[in-house]
Amino acid sequence: MLPWQTSDLTAPAGARRLAGRSMPLDFDLVRDPLWNTIRLDPLARRILDTPTFQRLRYVRQLGWAFLVYPGATHTRFDHALGVYHLARRVLGLLRERGMLAGREEAGRDALYAALLHDVAHYPFSHALEELDAWFPPHESVAEALLRRRDLADALADLGADAPARLAALVTGRSDSPLQNLVASGLDLDKIEYLVRDARACGVPYAAVDVDRLLHAFVVLPDPATGRAEVGLHEKGLAALESLLFAKVQMFRNVYWHHAVRAATVLFQRTVEEAVIAGLVRPEDAIGQTDEGWLHTIEVRAATAGGEAAARLRARWLPALRHRRLPKRALEVPGWGLRGRPAETWLGRERAVTRALEERWARELALPPGGVIVDAPVKPRMLELDLLVEWRGRVVRLGAAEAEPTLAVLRVADELYDAARCLRVFTVERRRLPEDALRPWLELSLEEARDRLEVAPTEAARGPAEDRS
Repeated sequence: MLPWQTSDLTAPAGARRLAGRSMPLDFDLVRDPLWNTIRLDPLARRILDTPTFQRLRYVRQLGWAFLVYPGATHTRFDHALGVYHLARRVLGLLRERGMLAGREEAGRDALYAALLHDVAHYPFSHALEELDAWFPPHESVAEALLRRRDLADALADLGADAPARLAALVTGRSDSPLQNLVASGLDLDKIEYLVRDARACGVPYAAVDVDRLLHAFVVLPDPATGRAEVGLHEKGLAALESLLFAKVQMFRNVYWHHAVRAATVLFQRTVEEAVIAGLVRPEDAIGQTDEGWLHTIEVRAATAGGEAAARLRARWLPALRHRRLPKRALEVPGWGLRGRPAETWLGRERAVTRALEERWARELALPPGGVIVDAPVKPRMLELDLLVEWRGRVVRLGAAEAEPTLAVLRVADELYDAARCLRVFTVERRRLPEDALRPWLELSLEEARDRLEVAPTEAARGPAEDRS
């Protein structure tokens, strides 16, 4: 019996009698504030009980957002259980329609990959991944964690190559027909985190018809290749559109909220100082909890000499602990950046951006490091590559000539520009005139590098795309 099959609730073998009813012994129930009851099969329970998975209890889903939204203390553990729950539901629905015939092993892999999709997540949400010169995407280290003794033992029933198969699903590299449930433009992870994050933050931006979406998932043949993959029935398109609008609103109002970003860049500057000074290595963050990673930096800064350690002790770490966040000195909305040459480097090329920050710090009579430029990017925020069963035929949503299309996709650039914002933060309250930034927006990377006298070899990448 497979773990998503509804008949696993009525199996007489091994059952006991309670109040005149037959009760199974092969599952556990978890109470969840979002999905009410989550049923765990025995293998899922073994995975949850491993130390590697239990770490996720101590990694907040939204990083430093709890400093702005007090309810945002939910964790990667909560979220992973929710994604597993949604996967179990979808797989049950697909099985009822006969779409899992001959794909039972693929279904089993997809279920546990959904549960384990965040097992390698760094502390403090995606903040470290934005420092991509040092921290690769957490998915890229997933297989190493899946091969840890505790998880490898828990996954033994799935075969010796289970860590590699599940890692391929988590990273989007699998040729499984169910890949899209785990990692794609419309995966269960996105559905779960948008709804859970909105609930935790107390914001009304994720009114998504989840049931309609889950019932609309189907397995379809790609018209171009004949390969089967998970797509959507046309009855789910309205629910899909509501999900995409919710995503824009959550980025605009929560993930990229000015104070959330202020806390995030403060943390990133703390980590940068610690890494450059040799107090920590990027790989030290793998397998850490939020508090464990911050404590590691604090302990090493407390016992080290040098200016960087002194700055960490005196400025960055106390500011994080006591919520002394940088202040907005200047904001430029997304539409003020589109098409400007600086869009490709400002806030992204670390050495050049740092040189500009220090120039402004001197002009504003601030100490070194007193200005921080923040320009989070997610250009694929509304990107979709999805098969849709539409009026008796299968089409790929997102193709230029494809019908149907969604209104949200027609205005994707405008919505993205409305959500994003370039901000200049200062450690003390200052105002930076727009004239100070305007000339830099028209400079290419090479021109800015020359103007700031930054050698090309110094121009390491800075914050990368927000992978939320």
